[in-house]
Amino acid sequence: MENISYRNVEFMAGDTIEDAINELKTYHEKGIKVNGSFNGKILYSDSDTIDSAYIKITGKTKIENDRLQQEWLEEYKRKEKEHKEKIPELIKEWVAKGKEILSEDKWELWEKCVPMRLNDLYKGFELGCCLEIIKALNTKTFEDAKKIIDEQDHSGMSFGLICSMLISFSDKGKEFVEYIK
Repeated sequence: MENISYRNVEFMAGDTIEDAINELKTYHEKGIKVNGSFNGKILYSDSDTIDSAYIKITGKTKIENDRLQQEWLEEYKRKEKEHKEKIPELIKEWVAKGKEILSEDKWELWEKCVPMRLNDLYKGFELGCCLEIIKALNTKTFEDAKKIIDEQDHSGMSFGLICSMLISFSDKGKEFVEYIK
C-alpha cells in the first residue's frame, strides 16, 4: 500500500463545506495533495467530493442536507407566523398573569414590556421566568428564588434580561440580583 504524504491546510472560520472542497480542488488541480479538518472530519484534495464531504460531516448527501435545511426553514417560518398571529391574545394572557403576581404600581410598566418581550428573540419565555421568580420572592426565601432561576437554565443574555426585569418588576429585585451575582 502506498503511503501518501499530505500537506495540511486550515479552513477559515465561517467556511462552508463547499468552500472547503473548492479550496481542496485548487490544490488538487496544481497536483498538490492536501487535507484539512472540517468540523473534526478530515477532507482530502485527491478523493473527496461535495457529496463525500457532506456524508462525512452531516451523514447526508448535499441534496439530502439541502432538502432537510429547506424543510427546517419552512417549519421555522410557519412557527414564526403562528407566534405572530397569537401575539394579541398572548398579550392579554401575560398582562393578566402579571397582575396576579406583581404589585399594582408595576402593572403599567408590565403592560408596556409584554408586547416587546413577545416580539423578541425569546418570544416571551422570559415573561414566565420573571413571574415565577417574583412569585417566589413574594412568598419564599432568596435561596428558593435562586434555585428557580438556576433551574431555568438561562444563557448569559437571557440571564441579564431576567435580572433587569426583576429589578424593574419586584420590590426585592435589586437586592435579589445582588444576592445571586
